[in-house]
Amino acid sequence: MFHHQIEPRFSDTDGLGHIGNTAYPTWFEHARMPIFRIFHPSLELASWPLIVARVAIDYRAQCHWGLPVDIQTGIGRIGNSSFQAIQTAQQNGVEVARSEAVLIHFDYASEQSLPIPDHIRQQLEPHIVEAGSN
Repeated sequence: MFHHQIEPRFSDTDGLGHIGNTAYPTWFEHARMPIFRIFHPSLELASWPLIVARVAIDYRAQCHWGLPVDIQTGIGRIGNSSFQAIQTAQQNGVEVARSEAVLIHFDYASEQSLPIPDHIRQQLEPHIVEAGSN
């Protein structure tokens, strides 16, 4: 499992005084950086090998500015060319949001999915979590 800490920005708050729902997709994407490095260590955009197929976020509790948010990222199901990133955001030990994203190993030139290579699969497997937990 990968761990990342976010310091919410004042601008992440909404008119109700808590972190707005639009901040979480960016936070979760940023916390997927270790996964991106497994697939593409250089992070060079010209040869980027992933595309997002789906993102779902469940908001579980209010989150506030001024306190760090811990994001845990695990790997769910790994298919032939796609995999799930299972993520939770916690503040003060309370789960405030949960996300499941499906990413596809993708060739932008041919616009086709590619099988996930064995050497990448082997690096993802130690981070597998059950879809309902992490």
